[in-house]
Amino acid sequence: MGKPTGFLDYTRVDCPSRDAAARTGDYAPVELPLSERNRRRQSGRCMDCGVPFCQAGASFEGVLLGCPLHNLIPEWNDLLWNGDHEGALQRLLKTSPFPEFTGRVCPALCEKACVCGRISQPVTIRDNERTIIDYAFENDLIQPMPPAARSDKRIAVVGSGPAGLSAAYYLNRRGHHVTVFEKDPLPGGLLTYGIPEMKLPKQIVARRIALMEREGVEFRTNCHVGQQPGADELAAQFDLVIFCCGAQQPRQLPFAGAGGVFYALDYLRASAQSLLEKTDSAVTAAGKQVVLVGAGDSASDCISVALRQGCRSITQLIRKPRTEQTEKRDHAHEEAEAIFGADIRRYETQIESLTCGKDGAVRAVTLQGSGEQLPCDLLLLASGFSGCEPASLEAYDAVRKTGVPVLTAGDMASGASLVVLAIAGGKQAAAQADASLMGYTNIL
Repeated sequence: MGKPTGFLDYTRVDCPSRDAAARTGDYAPVELPLSERNRRRQSGRCMDCGVPFCQAGASFEGVLLGCPLHNLIPEWNDLLWNGDHEGALQRLLKTSPFPEFTGRVCPALCEKACVCGRISQPVTIRDNERTIIDYAFENDLIQPMPPAARSDKRIAVVGSGPAGLSAAYYLNRRGHHVTVFEKDPLPGGLLTYGIPEMKLPKQIVARRIALMEREGVEFRTNCHVGQQPGADELAAQFDLVIFCCGAQQPRQLPFAGAGGVFYALDYLRASAQSLLEKTDSAVTAAGKQVVLVGAGDSASDCISVALRQGCRSITQLIRKPRTEQTEKRDHAHEEAEAIFGADIRRYETQIESLTCGKDGAVRAVTLQGSGEQLPCDLLLLASGFSGCEPASLEAYDAVRKTGVPVLTAGDMASGASLVVLAIAGGKQAAAQADASLMGYTNIL
């Protein structure tokens, strides 16, 4: 423990955010880094608890507390406090394959379990993690590490989101031949097409994909498994298949299908594609009066993207009542308030019906109970997800019928959840696959 009194000497300092109104003019990251001195102080706040619940990843009464990857948090906090970035990196990579992702988009379950938070504010664990991995990439400490020897086993991973990448990462490290199939033009799944640029820059995802390729993982894009390649072809070429296709089927709402009405992920995907391909977005909020249904992370992402596209107005409809939990503001709400001068959220409010023009496109929404009408050119539905997409389930069934061993991982197995849980699920599937093929596993 580098600073025994650190939690008494220093208060928590979060990364400063760029001006809320100014940052809606671009897709650059919202947060700015702390100075090295202040970051070391933040790592020095770690108490090195006798029982570090931050790394437990345990469930108590249905609530998950601590890191699902069981990151060695007190160890790398101590090393970061002492200025040993290389040592901190080694301890971080011991348990976490993609800290550049989780250090940006994880809800920091570790901080919710931090003992320091019982007496003051929890340690800035997620920001410390991001600092370690960013320093490593910036100083060429991350280099390809292909396995020293290869097995004769060939494994297909269907889907290149966080679970698929995790499974591929560990199986490749084990020495197996791994091929990842992705239906989209670029690998990364949700990381590439679902999370906005300002939260997770696509260059960071592409950098990790390129590193995995140099380590021996093969990526095949624009592949719809079950069709091309077909199930029999896949079974003939591989000893085992792991499906990591996510749970992106939206929960159906009755007014979906009208013109100008889109599910959140479709809208976010269109935005991501336009930025990646440097073309106009197929769906844009530019100049439109936007109504958003939902209150989760996808809803907040829609708000941030709509503001950056230049929406004329935006109103968020939340079914739940106003409580301390639902009233919490995130970066998106700060931005909306900075642009429009008021909180855009309306609680205990649902849509009763739509008013559409002669072209079939939405023009207004009528609110349930009050009959109030809100002008609306673009209606976004962040209504959650009901499970895996039908095409992915059909592909899974087709491959399973061939007799080749098949596993599932990530959201496809658990339902829509967190990136960090998908990474953990991918690792578990990799260990199961390895044990099945080799009789034992050292993926722990």
